[in-house]
Amino acid sequence: MGLRDRSNIGYCAMTLRVGIVGFGVVGKKRYACFEANPNTQVIAVADQMFADNKPDFPTNSYSNFEALVDQENIDILVVCLTNDVAADVTIKGLELGLHVFCEKPPGRNVGDICAVRKAEAAHSHLKVKYGFNHRYHDSVIEAKRLVDSQKFGKIINMRGVYGKSKLITFGQSDWRTKREIAGGGVLLDQGIHMVDLMRYFAGDFNQVHSFVSNSYWGHDVEDNAYVLMRSDEGVVAMLNSTATSWRHRFELDITMEKGGLVLAGILSGSKSYGAEKLTIIEANFEWDNGDPKETVIRYNRDQSWQREVDSFLRHIMDDTPVESGSSLDALRSMEHVYRIYSADEQWRRQFSIEIQE
Repeated sequence: MGLRDRSNIGYCAMTLRVGIVGFGVVGKKRYACFEANPNTQVIAVADQMFADNKPDFPTNSYSNFEALVDQENIDILVVCLTNDVAADVTIKGLELGLHVFCEKPPGRNVGDICAVRKAEAAHSHLKVKYGFNHRYHDSVIEAKRLVDSQKFGKIINMRGVYGKSKLITFGQSDWRTKREIAGGGVLLDQGIHMVDLMRYFAGDFNQVHSFVSNSYWGHDVEDNAYVLMRSDEGVVAMLNSTATSWRHRFELDITMEKGGLVLAGILSGSKSYGAEKLTIIEANFEWDNGDPKETVIRYNRDQSWQREVDSFLRHIMDDTPVESGSSLDALRSMEHVYRIYSADEQWRRQFSIEIQE
């Protein structure tokens, strides 16, 4: 199980020891969450910036992953690295006998996550989870409960927009604009969250049409993807993943047979996507005449990061399969992203994108 008795340093219970590789904005968030859980302690972090500057908190720091795992005896590896190395480090963690929590996307392409799943199968006693954080937001949790209850019948269609004003925001480094590192642009980096949510609510989509472009910012990764998908059950989903939304925007409309749900805004560190709200629409065809009863719930506290980490830790401690954000979820969402890329023939030819299944 990887549990260790740490009573010699003042702990009176079993504690999982955590190492974090990549200590940018997301790495710091994960640090706070693992530290907040009573069953874990972050004992080391690694980031290339530590070659010159040491962190100002009492945790061992290293300039690279290899030094961390060579010096520290950890149980859990948290991977918050660029897309070009995330899969390799995840695989190395599994080979070292570590449970792994990796941020999305799981790599640059479908082949990367397939390689991870092969390593995971060879170490089936270990847990692997991917950071599809949006599943753990309050609005999404309640929407999922309502969809699964079929209170409003089955899903007919979905419309989603996830947009920001440019590919690089809030002082981030520019690696997201470089295909050799990122593998893709706004769709792979941010839009994959909306793709994942659409799958989460309605299952997989097997027919895909798209227009993908980089005509505004001019990088070799996309700044817009316009997508139309249909599932075998007939659910149609429309999606715009964009880096030309001058006002940051998150919105997902779910239309069902007897009502609908609108998820608008998402609580985030930048606080630029507006208030997180869920609008519940109850249709009454006899009298509402297109103006149905609506109930709006507003959420003011983001508990998603802690919920996600706590869920991962429960799977480790109870030795149960990862249910949400598993490597299979990551694979399916990556396959959908590449179906979208491949569906635009011009884009596929321009960047020699293989149709990956």
